[in-house]
Formats: sequence, C-alpha cells, structure tokens
Amino acid sequence: MYYTITFNPAVDMVIQVENCQLGDLNRSSGEEYVAGGKGINVSFILNRLGIENTATGFLGGFSGVFIQQKVLKEGVTPHFVEVDGTTRINIKLKSDEETEINGAGPLVSKENFQDLYRYFEERLTDEDVVFLAGNSAPGLDEEAYLAIGRLCQEKGARFVLDTNKDLLTTCLAVRPFLIKPNHHELAEIFQAPVDTEDDIVTYAKKLQDKGARHVLVSRGGDGALLLTEDGEVYTSNVPKGKVINSAGAGDSMLAGFMATYQKSKDFAESLRMGTASGSATAFSVGIAERSLIDQLKEEIIVQRVK
Repeated sequence: MYYTITFNPAVDMVIQVENCQLGDLNRSSGEEYVAGGKGINVSFILNRLGIENTATGFLGGFSGVFIQQKVLKEGVTPHFVEVDGTTRINIKLKSDEETEINGAGPLVSKENFQDLYRYFEERLTDEDVVFLAGNSAPGLDEEAYLAIGRLCQEKGARFVLDTNKDLLTTCLAVRPFLIKPNHHELAEIFQAPVDTEDDIVTYAKKLQDKGARHVLVSRGGDGALLLTEDGEVYTSNVPKGKVINSAGAGDSMLAGFMATYQKSKDFAESLRMGTASGSATAFSVGIAERSLIDQLKEEIIVQRVK
C-alpha cells in the first residue's frame, strides 16, 4: 500500500481580482477552491496513475470537511485524524501582481499525533511506501518526522521525504529511501553554488553520506538528476510546454517516480515517469491528468551518465 502524510493541509482559495487596490473594497471576478497540501497532491497523482493509496494527516472544521470530500471524490481513501480548530485556508490572489497569504493551521496535539502514529504502527509492512511531504503543523516539530521515519525503518517500509531543508537534513539520520530537493535547496543546504551537473552530484553524494539512499534533484527547465544508492547517475530533459503553475510539480514528480519504481525497479523508466508527471502538473491549472502525463512521457529522454 502507498500512504501519504500531510501534517498541515490547506484549502487554497484562488481569487481573481482585476487591478486589486489595497485598502479599498475589491470584488472578485471569480474564485476557485482547491484541496492543497503536498501529500494530498501526491495522492491525487498516484490515483491518476492507477495506484491505490491512502491519504492521511490532520483535518479540522468546515475546511477539513471540504478536503475530506475532495479526497473521496478523487477516489483516494482518506484516514485523517480530526483536530480541534479549522484547517487553514490559503489565499492566492491573482491580479496585476500575485499575492499569497498562507494560514498557520490548527494546533496538532500530542494525542492527535499518537493517533496517527498508532494507525501506521498497526499497519505498515515491508511492502509499503510512505510519503511524508510538506512542512510541519503547529504543535509538531522535527521529532514527529523522525518518529515516522524510524517507524518506517523498523517495519521495512520505504520512507519518501519532501520537506524544507532543516527538516530534510534532520531526517537523513533515519535513512529515507528517497528525497527530492531542487537545485536551489541543495545550494541552501550547503551554502555553495550549485550550477552544474557535477555540482549536483557532489552535493547529492554529501546527502547520501548523511543517510539518504536515493536523491532525486529537480532542476526546473533543465530537467532532473537522479543519484542512486549504488552511485549511478541518470539525467532527464523536460518536454516543451507553457508553465502555468509550478505548485505541485515536485510532488507530482515524486509520485510518478515511486509509482513506477515500486513495480519495475527500473531507475531510468521511473525518472522518465517522474519527469513527465511533474511537467504535466506544471503545464496544468491543477494536478495533471493521466492523458497529459502519458503524452509528455514520449518526449522525455533519460540518459545514464555514470
């Protein structure tokens, strides 16, 4: 089974306002409500690739009900722990300039976290994949991430991690199966320029030295690079297309990669599907549909360079 964890989901309220004037009354010309959160994005792509999965995390209030309904409508199995308070609502204001206001989210208590932890403790096996994606929630800290990682180690499940640089580096100690920094995040982690493929390989190896098994680095318009546990290096190009919204592209890449790797154990084909999935979402208004992923996959060229 594939599981995704989103500690701090959100409803993204996307508002269109022509010539927004701060301090005045503005009227929207349209709005859209999207179930947001990196783990939820992963669940949606997995489902569109035909992979059964369960989305977990913490939800509360009317906005939590909205996300639960969207997850069910997508065809994903939900198992969210209910918390006091209201799941955050993020405002994405589209006007002459784009403005974002992200909510903080409700408090997750120790009891809430233990409820989720016990759920996994009772179910995880060495055939499972656990995606922990996104940042923490109020009430949680790095220990929550480490606890999930250690449990995956104990049960033999594959732990896939995508979070901010501080949590990412902290969790290397639990030997995540796959991490996905982008090249900018690599530069931030090591406080060094990361401009070339050689630079990426150098610093990805340093992450492996700290515990990561496989490192997938997204490079925007320059494609992606994968450094495997055995030192193999694969690169991919990106297909042609117009970037509409890059939000969710990295999550889609992770989902596409693991959906293929669990079945084939083929790194090149997994990178190809991951790149196609990430690009398809970048070229879409929301999370990509399967038809576009399959179309773009034909344009992806993967090379083993080492």
